[in-house]
Amino acid sequence: MNPLTYEKATSSTDALERHDGDAAKFLGAGTNLVDLMREGIATPTRLIDVTGLAQSIEEQSDGGLRIGAGVSNTAVAEDATVRAQYPALSRAILAGASAQIRNMATVGGNILQRTRCSYFYDVAGSRCNKRSPGEGCDAIGGFNRAHGILGVSDSCIATHPSDMAVALSLYDAVINVESDEGTRSIPINDFYVLPEDTPDIENQLNPGELIVSVDLPAPSANRRATYRKVRDRASYAFALVSVAGSLIIKDGLVVDAGISLGGVAPKPWRAIEAEAAIVGSPPTEETFRNAAQIALADATTQPGNVFKTELAQRVIVAVLQDLAGDAQ
Repeated sequence: MNPLTYEKATSSTDALERHDGDAAKFLGAGTNLVDLMREGIATPTRLIDVTGLAQSIEEQSDGGLRIGAGVSNTAVAEDATVRAQYPALSRAILAGASAQIRNMATVGGNILQRTRCSYFYDVAGSRCNKRSPGEGCDAIGGFNRAHGILGVSDSCIATHPSDMAVALSLYDAVINVESDEGTRSIPINDFYVLPEDTPDIENQLNPGELIVSVDLPAPSANRRATYRKVRDRASYAFALVSVAGSLIIKDGLVVDAGISLGGVAPKPWRAIEAEAAIVGSPPTEETFRNAAQIALADATTQPGNVFKTELAQRVIVAVLQDLAGDAQ
């Protein structure tokens, strides 16, 4: 066991003052951090408990929604405004974990959770560049059925595990952070960093920065959205492929489309080119199949996850067809 100190912060300012470098970690519910500590992957010497902070969900003057980083996943999923105006977010959270975990897990922790790659967790027996830079990646050439096919590199093919983040990507959420130097806001679609040669760097959060809230833009009129997750079992399993999708249809044509993928990349994967291919076209199966092919055109597969390319395309088409049917 590694010796550590535990401190309870009374405010975000107090939490930031207590943070003294890489050896300190902010602790929310600990549903991921505690696992990482048990496996010896995270070895903080100071835990700063931020539970009880930033626990409100507030409508903004511009029509958007601000969700505190300390709000539980359950509270977000059950919030009446979220369910009515951001349905893909509610559905993604409900698909993400058991009720017990949702009751504990926080928004900030969900965003920052790390990959569930089995090689990443196998400290004693496997090489992992994400855990130990320069060591190698045993997932490449190993058992890689659950691994990524988009945005991967020769250094890492792990996927980001969050369902919630995929929906936040669809809604163009903005992450607000605080530090001793002030505050800044980071669009979630810019927040995560692709592995390239530095898979140990996963996001743009700097040491000592604390996520305090997430902003959702005002919902678009007539926008329909949903979330679908394909996994090996119905309860408490990470996505093989997931899709958060949205459509606005007017006068028989798609005037706005959104596609964000989970389970296929090191970050929530926003399919911008595929979205553009849909806009201005009729909401037909042919339109959606073409978009799905564009979304997966750059897939880089391993022997164990070749199936993900077609699976992702099929799920994209199914989600968009459901949304088009609802709109009509």
